[in-house]
Amino acid sequence: MAIDSIKDKAAIVGIGVVDFSTDIGRTEWYTACQAIKLAAEEAGVNIDDIDGMVKSVDDGPDPTYTGKGLGIDNLLYHSENHWGTSAMMNAVHAVAGGLCNYCVYYQTAHRASGPEKCISDFLVAREFRDDSLDMVRYDYFSPFGLIGEPGYVAMMYRRYMHETGIKPEQLGWVPIVASENAARNTNAIFFDKSITIDDYMQSKLIADPIRELDCAPKVDGSIAIVITTPERAKALKQEPVIINSVASGYALEGQNYTSYTRDVITDLPEMENMAKELYRVGGMGPKDIKVAMLDDTFAPYVPMQLEALGFCGKGEAPAFIEGGDKIRVGGQLPVNPDGGEIGQGRFITTRIVEAVRQIRGTSTNQVANTDTVLVASGAGGPADGMICRKE
Repeated sequence: MAIDSIKDKAAIVGIGVVDFSTDIGRTEWYTACQAIKLAAEEAGVNIDDIDGMVKSVDDGPDPTYTGKGLGIDNLLYHSENHWGTSAMMNAVHAVAGGLCNYCVYYQTAHRASGPEKCISDFLVAREFRDDSLDMVRYDYFSPFGLIGEPGYVAMMYRRYMHETGIKPEQLGWVPIVASENAARNTNAIFFDKSITIDDYMQSKLIADPIRELDCAPKVDGSIAIVITTPERAKALKQEPVIINSVASGYALEGQNYTSYTRDVITDLPEMENMAKELYRVGGMGPKDIKVAMLDDTFAPYVPMQLEALGFCGKGEAPAFIEGGDKIRVGGQLPVNPDGGEIGQGRFITTRIVEAVRQIRGTSTNQVANTDTVLVASGAGGPADGMICRKE
């Protein structure tokens, strides 16, 4: 299937969210089934009509097992993908290519109450398991004290500080605005708990210069999204959210968070390549985007993404985020109006859910006249994303 042929050929018609928690008390299998049932009900799709299921390799039970829990025995398509929201691309391609009629993309993860809370992230991080490249990385970096994601990102951020002159007092506005947005989102860890610049500056250093409030907290939860064609969507309950374009991005010398062998380690070439393809296929540019849902697993990647995605020139993002006004709701480019992962908890798929709510006009922090939203994932590694638009 030609890349251009996916433009406007798929739509999101239902979302299901099992509220986030730090101790959910249910299995991932159970909450995956819950989320899918909620999404199907919201869309007005019978469970028996779902004939496609996709997910990330690292999050939750596989589609065949989840399908059994729902009583689905007619899957025409199922797949798993390693990176970020790349599984969402599989769902879009499956629907646009006629491989299935109603495809569900789901993410289920119990990172707060699972084994990760008891054992070092270094030993159990799901995104690193069974990966020979990462075994080499551990053997090379860990003996010198570089253990875990915050340390990896700290290396990049320290260099970004040197190149751009960004100060903690500037970066701090990313988690501050995230907490302000999350304070109005009942599903967020930071609901009714916004922070100040003083709170940020007093936040504990995890791996200098990365602070605790720069890192998205782990949560338990489950999300499901129903995708079909715009034609089928006309007979369903919700106004469809059209998927204008999807793309992924890769680049030479790329590793997940540890691309230290590049000439410029603070660039995000994967994100740049992904953005160029998104804009090309979608027939849009940065100025056409009303809301940006960015990867804020770690706060330093937000200004880097603003530059890579074309919203700022190289080195201009620190001034853009300072004070928070330009990235707040009502600002020049609202970023993560739901609170993002920093405000809600570490859960990639929340970006897609908020994109849908913004287009529908049902967000807890609604941006006026939103008709386009860019969703980006994979900062610091293989990137993927999409542009959603109003019908």
